[in-house]
Amino acid sequence: MLGLSVPNSALVFLVLVTPICAWVAWSDLKTMKIPNTAVLSLLAVYIVAGPFLLPLDVWAWRWVNFGVVLVAGVILNAVAHFGAGDAKFGAAMAPFFAQSQASFVIFLLTASLLSAFVAHRLIRAVPQLRALAPDWVSWGRADFPLGLALVATLWAYLAYVAF
Repeated sequence: MLGLSVPNSALVFLVLVTPICAWVAWSDLKTMKIPNTAVLSLLAVYIVAGPFLLPLDVWAWRWVNFGVVLVAGVILNAVAHFGAGDAKFGAAMAPFFAQSQASFVIFLLTASLLSAFVAHRLIRAVPQLRALAPDWVSWGRADFPLGLALVATLWAYLAYVAF
């Protein structure tokens, strides 16, 4: 570990994941798909930077988050029309969260889901705003680009811890 404090570690993670988060949000809005390369990129950030930013025992134990969320995502994909990309991205972002803050993360996810859903539906209802990105698949689909809410959750959590 580089000896960074928790806020400084979160800030470094925040800087590293921000371009990936932007890519995932844009891709999910435009195509309703989260590229596997984005999921692998997020995992790579945790795999490569994590041991330098977190104590090794913390870094290792957070892989449990990955496994739990991946299993839950696979089950939801099979039974509840939950997107496979959403399941994989959710699992890839899980190690960034401290287990001790699970209730806060669930609160952030709930707030992000509600906010992103309302914003998406409002924007797509306004023709002038929808016309800014007329080729986005998400405008015409009944389902919702969940990647937008997942990205917001990860980004908000890291920003909260960092600042």
